[in-house]
Amino acid sequence: MNHYETNLDKNKANYVPLTPLTFLKRATEIYPNYEAIVYEDRSYTWAEVYKRSVKFASALSKIGIKKGDTVSFLAFNTPEIFEAHYSVPMTGAVLNTINIRLDANTINYILNHSEAKVLVVDRQLHVEVKKALKKLDKEIIIIDINDKYADQSKLEKIGDLEYESFLNTGDENFDWKMPDDEWQAISLSYTSGTTGNPKGVVYHHRGAYLMSTGSVVAWNMPNRLNFLTIVPMFHCNGWCYPWTIPMLNGRTVCLRNIDVKKIFELIESYNVTHLGGAPIILNMITGAPESDRKKLKEKVYVLTAGAPPPSIIFKKMKALGFEVMHVYGLTETYGHVTQCAWNDEWNEFDEDKQNEIKARQGVRYPNAEGVTVMDPETMKEVPSDGKTIGEIMIRGNVVMKGYFKDKAATDKAMSGGWFHTGDLAVMHPDGYVKIQDRSKDIIISGGENISSIEIENTLSKHPSVSIAAVVAKPHEKWGEVPCAFIESVADKPTTEKELIEFCKETLANFKVPKNIVFCELPKTSTGKIQKFELRKKAKEIN
Repeated sequence: MNHYETNLDKNKANYVPLTPLTFLKRATEIYPNYEAIVYEDRSYTWAEVYKRSVKFASALSKIGIKKGDTVSFLAFNTPEIFEAHYSVPMTGAVLNTINIRLDANTINYILNHSEAKVLVVDRQLHVEVKKALKKLDKEIIIIDINDKYADQSKLEKIGDLEYESFLNTGDENFDWKMPDDEWQAISLSYTSGTTGNPKGVVYHHRGAYLMSTGSVVAWNMPNRLNFLTIVPMFHCNGWCYPWTIPMLNGRTVCLRNIDVKKIFELIESYNVTHLGGAPIILNMITGAPESDRKKLKEKVYVLTAGAPPPSIIFKKMKALGFEVMHVYGLTETYGHVTQCAWNDEWNEFDEDKQNEIKARQGVRYPNAEGVTVMDPETMKEVPSDGKTIGEIMIRGNVVMKGYFKDKAATDKAMSGGWFHTGDLAVMHPDGYVKIQDRSKDIIISGGENISSIEIENTLSKHPSVSIAAVVAKPHEKWGEVPCAFIESVADKPTTEKELIEFCKETLANFKVPKNIVFCELPKTSTGKIQKFELRKKAKEIN
């Protein structure tokens, strides 16, 4: 008999499902009058954020939103989407944050596939949203965000309800419920994946809780920090930081539009201590004209993720007073799960060598149980020699529940008891991972994931295109941009300009190829296109 398993059962006193919703409740109880979130001339305390979130949850409940329903948000980084990270799961529903840069067809697909009951949308996005809604095969409740700091020339009413008015129909004493099970879904995020249609990635309360706490440890985040939201809150739920910051009684500073002058102004005005962003943000900061810059009063800590930044960026950021740490992750892992944690031994190296080290993807976060590099065929770890290429594999509580309504894709992604990232990498002798390539052929442009297959499928619809292959081309500003290689149909000539305009008809602008090259595509003996050869060619294009 094992006495440690006898009469020592779980009960309500000793076991509560983990959820980040408790972070907001705690902040409200302990720091009710502390400033929680600021946006232009709006400012809310923790007590106000909690009250607004509860009222919105109540309003949703009144219109029938319940456990297992999907509530979609298509919004900029404003207080509304921050509140949604609490209000929606307070009803038991699942928060679906949608990329504001998507085209109408993709928005339509997400709303249909997610079975969204409600769409909360910024009025500035009316053009693509109205197109998407026209093709929707169901009724959906539309709630408009009417932000006076939006581009007023682009505003138009979309729905019959408005956010603030709808919120005020709710009860501030609403008895919201904790999740019955920490495995219960909290959010749904769509990633480009490797097919034309995006895949829905499902997060659970436990994972969101653990990612939030793990980030605090990995980044050494202090209490009362000031966090600037450059990372869109639709990206992996803002890397889960809307759930992290209340735990620390931090202040969230909202940035609606990416503007480097505004970034420096907000850093100065609110004594920003932490921010995150894709390498393009770092490029913008280091390339900002002197007139837009402001000298930093104190060091600002920065996380960057996406295509690995050139080592020179680290040097330039340091010179301005920013301390950058490179991290790596995927939508499927709640955001970043590895960090280039600094080792004091590296202090002896010259600056160039240090910056080269900083560009690696690094080692696992404390909340990730396993990150390694394996041969995907044998499922054996590759030698830690910094040369042998394998696939990055991840295991732990911050791996998604799975792909929404796609068991086959879920099973494939998690075969062998590990999540297969599709990213090819080497393992260095010190255990640090460095990416070499992406087997999924995902292009990361300005922090956005772009499916090469989606672009290829679009190009292939043109009558002059016989075969299309799309790869990433290095770009100074965006990190990477799509570059297309085309084999034309005989006797049906076309031009680069014509194909680019053709793509613009159905693709979001950031997905449209920046270059199109007409040539015979390199192939294997079995006819498979050799994309590694095309990547070499893409690097040579000016």
